[in-house]
Amino acid sequence: MRGGEVNWPFSSAARQRFVQNAYHVGDLDEAIMRWHRLFGIGPFIVRRNIALGSVHYRGAPSELHISAAHAQAGPVQIELIVQHCDTPSTFRDMYKGGEEGIHHVALFPEDHDAMVAHYAAQGCAVTTDIVTAEGRGASYVDCRQQIGHMIEIYRVNQSLFDFYDTIADAAARWDGRQLVIEY
Repeated sequence: MRGGEVNWPFSSAARQRFVQNAYHVGDLDEAIMRWHRLFGIGPFIVRRNIALGSVHYRGAPSELHISAAHAQAGPVQIELIVQHCDTPSTFRDMYKGGEEGIHHVALFPEDHDAMVAHYAAQGCAVTTDIVTAEGRGASYVDCRQQIGHMIEIYRVNQSLFDFYDTIADAAARWDGRQLVIEY
């Protein structure tokens, strides 16, 4: 399975290709403006109050309330994330509400479970497992000791590729006028 417009790269344990850099932010709308001023990227596809069907934090059922903005910066997507609650999560493992910084890089694995096992063998445990209402999802592995941040291992499906294509297409066609597109 590959994306529609873009041939998004798959990763194996032997060769990984990151498709996203994600940053935890304190205020999503302010961060969008700041990132645009700094880097000129846009538009940002914004998903507010994302419906997460199933969340597990360190193996136990949990809840998570987040919003995110996505923009394409060359071959890599940028994701800005804000967690609206103080529920323990992969995000709260690194940042309190209002704190900012890089949180994770993401990849499309050829085999989700094999990639999780690869990281586990390197001492990187799963912190949070998420499945969205659309059937997309990911496992976040804690690689802070090794590299200073988390790795997001997607559960790949066509809906995820379509979303990535939407973001890349919006950037390719962007005329600089509408910075935020609510999704």
